[in-house]
Amino acid sequence: MTNPGLRERKKQRMYETVSDIAVRLFLEKGFDAVSVAEIAAAADISKPTLFRYFPAKEDLVLYRIADHEGEAARVVAEAGTAPVEALRRHFVEGLERGDPVTGLNDHPEVLAFHALLYGTPSLVARAHAHQERSEAALAEVLGGDLDARLAAGQIMAVLRVLALENWRRIAAGERAADVRQDAVAAAERAFGRLAAALPPGLPGNLDETR
Repeated sequence: MTNPGLRERKKQRMYETVSDIAVRLFLEKGFDAVSVAEIAAAADISKPTLFRYFPAKEDLVLYRIADHEGEAARVVAEAGTAPVEALRRHFVEGLERGDPVTGLNDHPEVLAFHALLYGTPSLVARAHAHQERSEAALAEVLGGDLDARLAAGQIMAVLRVLALENWRRIAAGERAADVRQDAVAAAERAFGRLAAALPPGLPGNLDETR
């Protein structure tokens, strides 16, 4: 894999800088109280330039989780084992290291970001589109047929509900360290049920060889 060139690195820094400025302003004032013009001025760029990088105001926030779009599909494609087992292992490993995408992270900045994301209706809607694209990518890796789409829908729902439950408990005041054991147990239980319920013909499913 080649390293990105100077132009690509500068573009990436622009994405990161503008997103960071926007999120800081949103956290200070609220998402709806900050205009795109204010963000552009704070970043010392024009509004047209900002919109070239971020077509919608919500994208300034969702950039923070853009790397996770299609993550489930990548995990399954690279695993070479049963898809549910690969995703179970990946999610549990995320819990152990406090990956914010699992909801099991009580760092104040992470909590503030999640409160912004889940507390703003337009961001929730935008995140749903992110989820739909991830689901479609996973369905394609699983074979692309109806069974694959049904399986992808169930898998993504489990990932979403597990993460939201972890975040809900931490947002209510519990410490991540105190929630972790329950979170791992819930993940093991949920993925165990998925493995038993999904059709055996999915690519990489261990049941194919039985």
